[in-house]
Amino acid sequence: CREAMGIIGNRFETGESFIPELILAGEILSQISALVKPRLQQQGEAKQIGKVVLGTVEGDIHDIAKDIVGFMLDVNGFEVIDLGVDVSPAKFVEAVQRTGAKIVGLSGFLTLAYDPMKKTVAALKAAGLTDVKVMIGGGQVDEQIRQYTGADAYGKDAMAAVTLARQWAV
Repeated sequence: CREAMGIIGNRFETGESFIPELILAGEILSQISALVKPRLQQQGEAKQIGKVVLGTVEGDIHDIAKDIVGFMLDVNGFEVIDLGVDVSPAKFVEAVQRTGAKIVGLSGFLTLAYDPMKKTVAALKAAGLTDVKVMIGGGQVDEQIRQYTGADAYGKDAMAAVTLARQWAV
């Protein structure tokens, strides 16, 4: 699945594939995930490394990349608390306080997601959750946007998110 999603992602970046192919790939991944997760849990291979609160920020409803990241985190040993799309900063704060998660993943496909990402990072800090690490990703997110939002890191893709989460869970 990881290789297939990487291929479709690369094809999208180079203009060989388009949004419909991404949507189809996301749907296929969801169906595979539904079959694989119970088996991994039965075999005891899904030892929990840590918890990650994940969501698409307020004002954005895109969830394909978020769902891929959530799946990859899950199969790599993280408990994922997926808040869905159009999530307010207050909901992220509440979820971190309720679950004790030390990692937050903010997703946003559109440029309008930058300010809600920044507000969410600020809300976490204002709530005294300074030990929580925040990663951002999606769409046009890069190092400059990471600096603007105050997030700890950005992930270029789902495997980058897994790598960051593993480093932070140690």
